[in-house]
Amino acid sequence: MSMNAEYDCIVIGAGVQGSFTAYQLAKKNKKTLLLEQFILPHTRGSSHGQTRIIRKAYEQGFYSLMMEECYDLWAQLEREAGVKLYRQTGLLVMGPEKSQSYQQFKNTLEKNNTPMMVLNCDNFSQHIPHVKLAEGDGALVDISAGVLYADRALKTAQGQFQKMGGVIRDKEVVTDIMPGPVVTVSTSAGVYRAKSVVITAGPWTNKLLAHTGLQLPLEVVKINVCYWKEKVPGSYNVKQQFPCFLLTEGEESKEHIYGLPSNEYPGLVKICYHMGSKTDPDQRDKQTDRSDIEILQRYVNRCLPGLVPKPAVVESCLYTLTPDRHFVLDCHPTYSNIVIGTGFSGHGFKFGPIIGKLLCELSLGEMPSYDLSPFRVRRFQTMTKSAL
Repeated sequence: MSMNAEYDCIVIGAGVQGSFTAYQLAKKNKKTLLLEQFILPHTRGSSHGQTRIIRKAYEQGFYSLMMEECYDLWAQLEREAGVKLYRQTGLLVMGPEKSQSYQQFKNTLEKNNTPMMVLNCDNFSQHIPHVKLAEGDGALVDISAGVLYADRALKTAQGQFQKMGGVIRDKEVVTDIMPGPVVTVSTSAGVYRAKSVVITAGPWTNKLLAHTGLQLPLEVVKINVCYWKEKVPGSYNVKQQFPCFLLTEGEESKEHIYGLPSNEYPGLVKICYHMGSKTDPDQRDKQTDRSDIEILQRYVNRCLPGLVPKPAVVESCLYTLTPDRHFVLDCHPTYSNIVIGTGFSGHGFKFGPIIGKLLCELSLGEMPSYDLSPFRVRRFQTMTKSAL
């Protein structure tokens, strides 16, 4: 039992957001403890897997603005660690040309002068072979977008944190959080104290917040991460300049469908439906709904003729959703030295370095680098633990 260890800050949850928060705190010479309930690395949360999309294409301008600096921070980490974390592929955005969603993507890119290419039905197949553009759909390419090597990125952030003197303790479940001017955190292996605590526990956020009398309207869903086999090897390969893609809405669904070129598994293309079925994160294997796979099969059959319309590999991932699908980046409404980073809603990985910076600033009582009003707790009608 490691009793009464004291830190400047304790970060709970060693996924991408927690790891980058700890990394940023260590850069500021703060004595920092990063706690993780599972043995690292693990596949139980939202930060595992080999790849994620990185993009500036967003419907909301505040995300695009944050991504400008985020690209620089990813490049900075690559230089620090001497590791390649990003590969430029471009992101093909498709959707009904006159729809609000597609127009917002286009307008945000134009407003921010982000390098892009607009395609039409005449030149689409020349630039994007093996994809059928639906009638009435528009298409554009966010040129600087690409693939992040997710597992490698997470390991690199944690490694740099440790090089700067940071402490990671995995396989330690937090059993209590006692607020106060100095916060006391009890775990399955010890008791720790810190001037501030940052909670980045993804699907387990409300379980931890219950110790502080707060609950947020978070919904945990299980996503089926599907890989689809190329009929002709190499057709959708990253080396053939096939881009990542995002369908804003289509015949099959109003939710996004997104994909990444074949890379991590040779000959297999990662294509996912941007929604899943509600699940208990501690009982995730009991959730066996495959309705999202059925939607994807119809889409692949209709628009990606070079793929076998049945997934060859199915993995899983958890999303922690807020009602508006925007993040929570804020101090606890009662205890200002407890900071909350959650609700990344399936699109937070790419923001890891900038979210780490912002949560670090909040934990130190500094002015945040960005306007955090879209991410405040007060936008929800929160419920206390006793009201649940």
